[in-house]
Amino acid sequence: MSKIFRALLNRRMLCVFLYGISSGLPLLLIGGTLKAWMKNQNVDLTVIGIFALTGLPYTLKFLWAPFMDRYVPGFLGRRRGWILICQVGIAVGLAAMSRLNPAEQPLVLASLCFVLAFFGASQDIVIDAYRREILDDSELGLGSSMGVNGYRVGMLIAGAMALILADHISWNDVYLTMSAIMLLAVAINFFASEPETSTIIPPKTLKDAVVLPFADFITRSHAVEILVFILLFKIGDSMASDMFTPFYLDVGYTKTEIGVIGKLFGFWSTLGGGFIGGLAMVRLGINRSLWIFGILQMISTSGFYFLANMTPNLQALTAVVTIENVCTAMATTAYVAFMGSLCNKRFTATQYALLSSLMGVPRVIFGSSSGYLAKNLGWSGYFLFCVVLHIPGLLMLLRYKLWTREPVS
Repeated sequence: MSKIFRALLNRRMLCVFLYGISSGLPLLLIGGTLKAWMKNQNVDLTVIGIFALTGLPYTLKFLWAPFMDRYVPGFLGRRRGWILICQVGIAVGLAAMSRLNPAEQPLVLASLCFVLAFFGASQDIVIDAYRREILDDSELGLGSSMGVNGYRVGMLIAGAMALILADHISWNDVYLTMSAIMLLAVAINFFASEPETSTIIPPKTLKDAVVLPFADFITRSHAVEILVFILLFKIGDSMASDMFTPFYLDVGYTKTEIGVIGKLFGFWSTLGGGFIGGLAMVRLGINRSLWIFGILQMISTSGFYFLANMTPNLQALTAVVTIENVCTAMATTAYVAFMGSLCNKRFTATQYALLSSLMGVPRVIFGSSSGYLAKNLGWSGYFLFCVVLHIPGLLMLLRYKLWTREPVS
């Protein structure tokens, strides 16, 4: 127990959590929250839809991650220097957005959103690298939990808090308030410490920063197996979650019930699950956590199979949603910690950006077939299929010791 408290009650964990909040803030301000503002201004729905393209930098962030591994700002160090630059860029961008009218200046707004997405994605790159480098291997599970939960709190501020404020003040003042909150986040950099770099030699050229991270990963033993595992471990959960809302509506739950139970209960149970998973990983380690949390994740998905075979029942829905969110958050914590453990600290930003981008591939590729499968298998058959999809990733964990036999530099 003392080991858990020592891991939890230290300044590095607090900084990881606060950086998570800073990381989660920008995304919805150029996404769902911005769409609400545009809708209030009677902007055409086609234009609102096109604005989704402004978030492209979040998908392509691995392209410039090598630049942030190679070059070190002349202040605050290799990681905090870049974080400060990104935070100031986001704050200035939000302040500039607060001066615009979406209906009258859509092109200017779109340009600003693209710039904000660039700074937001760049901040994610460096904060992910910072978390990996500042924490010991034994702390990666709890640290991943703190970072992910902080990210969710940031999204709550940019989503729910911003929407509530918009009922009382103008949207322009809402974005000015978000800019002020982002400026407050700058203070974290002066409280946080820079990761130890005495044994880390950054790439000497930009070419090395681009080529060496790929070569370092691909040439390690069983690299292909590791990449396949990253693709498979969350595929069952991803495909199930893609269809949750259509499923709820189709079987007879109201929008209010979905909002209160599916979203509100889901948010808090996800936070709790991430925290529980992080604490448990201090004792369990990454390997056992992936096994235990992965099995719990699979079992929790089966809850929707039972929901599909019964009449609408709020108590059952609440139980299934809560258990699913807790177990999924625990599995995600172990998954994120595992990816962090794979990164060579010389190229953390680039390698983590690549691996985290790989996380989204199953949702994009296999998620596109989720509607077709649900339609043809029926809801009970679809969720049973999602349960089965968890098995290949779990079986690959039998090879885990081979993947980690070589020490990470």
